[in-house]
Amino acid sequence: MHPSHQAAPALRATLMACAAALAMLAGGTQAAEIATDPGDYAALPAGTNLGLLYLQHTERNANYANGNRTAGDFRLVTDIGLARLVHFMKLGDYVIDPQIIIPCGKVDLKTPFGPLNPVSASGMGDPLVGATLWLLNQQEQQRWLGVSAFVSLPAGSYDGARGPVNLGENRWKGIFQLGYVTALPANFMLDVVGEYAVYGNNNDFLGMKREQDASYGLQTHLRYMFSPTTSVALSYYQDFGGATTLNGAAQNDRMNNGRLQLGFSTFVSPSVQLMAQYGQSVKVENGAKESNRFNLRLAKVF
Repeated sequence: MHPSHQAAPALRATLMACAAALAMLAGGTQAAEIATDPGDYAALPAGTNLGLLYLQHTERNANYANGNRTAGDFRLVTDIGLARLVHFMKLGDYVIDPQIIIPCGKVDLKTPFGPLNPVSASGMGDPLVGATLWLLNQQEQQRWLGVSAFVSLPAGSYDGARGPVNLGENRWKGIFQLGYVTALPANFMLDVVGEYAVYGNNNDFLGMKREQDASYGLQTHLRYMFSPTTSVALSYYQDFGGATTLNGAAQNDRMNNGRLQLGFSTFVSPSVQLMAQYGQSVKVENGAKESNRFNLRLAKVF
């Protein structure tokens, strides 16, 4: 056999392994498909509109496989902006909030990783459309229970030759959440959100077909309310599942990853809220570890 024919399968196997390590970042921001903020599952009155702008800067300085840090330097930086428009309305006796989320930004792999050279991508990410329906909406008791469904549309910027370093994912996604919010004694509030996500196939991932199992996760927020308009929060995000295959070959990259986040929010006027958050990964089984995450959010009620 010619030496180049012998090298091709080995190079392809290496490429597949390295692509899998980055694959969770192909769509942009984080493992949780929709990472909630404290208070997201507290319904607003029907007829209210909500416009939100997000800025998210994340640095990832280590990559892990099966709980072990992979050798060599690794640095991936993302800068993502999101625009979100929400409308609260009545559906029979229930409140529902149809909405759209449009991401854009930049993904920057700053170090070589296996056969991948430093590369960056910028543009629009995949839009999400969906809604939350509140099955429990007790404003006076401060208790809410909502169920959400979202679809991620494969309309974002994508170049198959860049594979994992793209804003778009070149696939459909379905994202489902169940969120509960309740008041606790001593001015505390607790949010608990469960998530389940299913994925279509990406048939142009570095020339390969990428498939992904369903993922699921748990998001919790414990808030202390200094006043009805100002709070601090400690958040924890835990993600599971989501193992991938490339051309049918299992990548053994199932998630079991956790992140802590600390946040502060306040209304600077009766209709404008500012939120700032800082977070880090605390556990990574497979994928890139977040060393620093900075989130800013501006919300306008109208």
